[in-house]
Amino acid sequence: MSKRKFKERSEESNEDCSMETTEVKRVLSRFKSDSGEVLPGGLLDLPINITVDKLQAICNTLLQNEESIPFAFYVNDIEITDSLERNINENFNVSEDVIEIIYQPQAIFKVRSVTRCTGSLEGHKEAVISVAFSPDGQSLASGSGDTTVRFWDIYTQTPYFTCEGHRHWVLCIAWSPCGRKLVSACKNGTILLWDPKTGKQMGRAMSGHKMWITSLCWEPFHKNPECHFIVSSSKDCDLRIWDVVRAQTVRILSGHTKSVTCVKWGGNGLIYSASQDRTIKVWRAEDGILCRTLEGHAHWVNTLALNVDYVLRTGPFHLGKNANENQNSVEQARKQYESVGEEILVSGSDDFTLFLWKPEREKKSIARMTGHQQLINDVKFSPNGRIIASASFDKSIKLWESNTGKYIASLRGHVQAIYSIAWSADSRLLVSGSADSTLKVWSMKTKKLCQDLPGHADEIYAVDWSPDGLRVASGGKDKVLRLWQN
Repeated sequence: MSKRKFKERSEESNEDCSMETTEVKRVLSRFKSDSGEVLPGGLLDLPINITVDKLQAICNTLLQNEESIPFAFYVNDIEITDSLERNINENFNVSEDVIEIIYQPQAIFKVRSVTRCTGSLEGHKEAVISVAFSPDGQSLASGSGDTTVRFWDIYTQTPYFTCEGHRHWVLCIAWSPCGRKLVSACKNGTILLWDPKTGKQMGRAMSGHKMWITSLCWEPFHKNPECHFIVSSSKDCDLRIWDVVRAQTVRILSGHTKSVTCVKWGGNGLIYSASQDRTIKVWRAEDGILCRTLEGHAHWVNTLALNVDYVLRTGPFHLGKNANENQNSVEQARKQYESVGEEILVSGSDDFTLFLWKPEREKKSIARMTGHQQLINDVKFSPNGRIIASASFDKSIKLWESNTGKYIASLRGHVQAIYSIAWSADSRLLVSGSADSTLKVWSMKTKKLCQDLPGHADEIYAVDWSPDGLRVASGGKDKVLRLWQN
């Protein structure tokens, strides 16, 4: 650099500094992690108009990261998207108050929005009721009203295996967290276990429920890497814990007085069940003891979601590591789970409301979230645990802050009921499937429609976004499974 240019650059820099000191207000701030740990460096004197990029640089420097890691920053649970100044409320005293900036690591990769249908997977003879990618995102399974389960090759977009064994509609499917097994359940109350590598049934059929099965969930990987146990909920009012190897019921959880609609198995050994009896029950998996009953809803409770759902789904495959090869996969899955913090539960109901709970220790809800005009059909936490999305028959999706239940925005564009939603792995995008036969992709940055994806010929019942972020699968009444990519 010539002396003249260096002098000009220095003069510009000095001019900037002088402008900053005379015009720009400064604030005392400190960085805190999600779990409340203050970042080394203590109080920092920052310009009030500091941008996200500058915060990124400071945070990475204080953490002594050799490679820059992307972070999201929050003040009072609201993300800083532009500059710090926009997040400071009117009551803030610049000269006295200290701003706490919460930093949260973001997905290192950025998921690109799906923009087109890259494959129509035909073969099912009735409606596709459920679709699910394996935990590593490399395999896809579907369950249909034609009584079959199908495994698909996502690269050639052809069926690997058609699994026959059920005698009624296959209502739900669930991949084991190790990715080596899949369970399916039908309207006859029968559960079958499948080997995704061969398409063959593993062991005997699991029978015991007297009516159809509404939901399935596996024990978390860090609790049992062999993936031996599942819990099922049924219209017969019971839950059952099964040993899938012996094909036997280990424990029956009875207590609900009406159909059990949804079940989740948490990372600390608690099972959460929602029911048409308007309650949510918290059970201890190891002995089946009922810990507490969560009450508040005025109508059927349809759906549940945990802030740890995503890490429980992908724990052993975090950052693409293979659970079969990585000897430390259990420890890795445990760390992933613990990094989220306390389990938070959200419930959605026919009473048009959602409730937020800390079910491990409290019976009282944290928040009641209102605004939907019709029943809530699906609810999901973003993978980073920051945002809750709820889908309703009122044709809208609403976004809420996960810690407080505070309303963020409404996403409108569908012209019929929304049945299913799924998040991208980086929490930046959300996809929804509707009775209006379209998929829509929404941007969390703009809180607006990002992509409109027509293609299905009828109602869309199920959507899933692969954990590797590369593709979306959807299925519905037109009997066709569709794959969507960038």
